[in-house]
Amino acid sequence: MLNSFDLQLWYIENKESIFMSKVLITGANGGFGALTVKTLLKEGHEVVATMRNISSRNKETAEEFAALGAQIVELDVTVDESVHGAISKAIELQDGLDVVINNAGVGVLGIQEQFNIDDFKRLFDINVFGVQRVNRAALPHLRKQGSGLLIHVSSLLGRIAFPFYGPYNASKWALEALAENYRVELSGFGVDSCIVEPGGYPTGFMTSLMAPSDHSQDAGYGEMVHAPKQAFENFEGALASNPAQNPQHVADAIAKLISTPAGQRPMRTVVDNMGMGTHIEPYNHQLAQIHEGLYNAFGMGDMLKLKV
Repeated sequence: MLNSFDLQLWYIENKESIFMSKVLITGANGGFGALTVKTLLKEGHEVVATMRNISSRNKETAEEFAALGAQIVELDVTVDESVHGAISKAIELQDGLDVVINNAGVGVLGIQEQFNIDDFKRLFDINVFGVQRVNRAALPHLRKQGSGLLIHVSSLLGRIAFPFYGPYNASKWALEALAENYRVELSGFGVDSCIVEPGGYPTGFMTSLMAPSDHSQDAGYGEMVHAPKQAFENFEGALASNPAQNPQHVADAIAKLISTPAGQRPMRTVVDNMGMGTHIEPYNHQLAQIHEGLYNAFGMGDMLKLKV
């Protein structure tokens, strides 16, 4: 599990050998995305910061990033044409592309039964299908050049199920499988696929959680219907009392993955200072061992090794 001191020490020791990359990031307008844009620009990487509504709601953020040196491109991960256009524009603006950071996402809060099918479709369209759209648009370029990195911003809730975040759990579990399959299917082309698993952090993400649309069954839950709100308020209190849970650590973890040489990057990076990560890391390690054993048993062990 990464902490701020370890990351700073790593950068000092590796500063001279860090390769500057051409990066595209989705959902750059706030939270982890905004911090990541600023961090990567500070380190000298070229960055295409993508978001929706660059001429309206996110105009101020877009102008701030442009002033810092980022290229700004409109991108809606739920629209095929928008995704393909943005990827093409990013490659044109930077004369190439090395890294794609799938950061755009939305969370939820509520009893799972209350979320109707349209709610699930909307959530998966952003958190899962949106990632697939972006990857499919970028991969022909990355495969052709024989190198590249896909970074998927998941969550510790992509490894375990917590009540009142059910649809979000499901979407991030799906994202984890998506990223795992890309890792093995792209390894022979020199394209890496990694996952960053943050815990809960005090960002704008926490204030824009999707609420369920169907409350027709609320009476059947009795007093439990109030539990999601109570649980969220308790979690907000825990965050407020833990200043070590700094969202900058997530941006730093992403930057470290980009600057780590190909073939040496971990599949999963846990970023958390509230205790959950200490339980997830052994789980991740065991899963890696299971994968290695199964792949070797089926004669596919080489697919776990990136071609560099």
